[in-house]
Amino acid sequence: MDYVEKVLEKLKEWARRLIETLLGPEEEPEAELIPIPVHDRPRHR
Repeated sequence: MDYVEKVLEKLKEWARRLIETLLGPEEEPEAELIPIPVHDRPRHR
């Protein structure tokens, strides 16, 4: 059974490489921006 798992793992790796070659590398998700608190100055009129 170990042999079958190794073969499947190799097939997955080859499929991933083929897809990357055809479609380009897998896009990484954009990092979520962290809101930065801004201390507003009191406005005088």
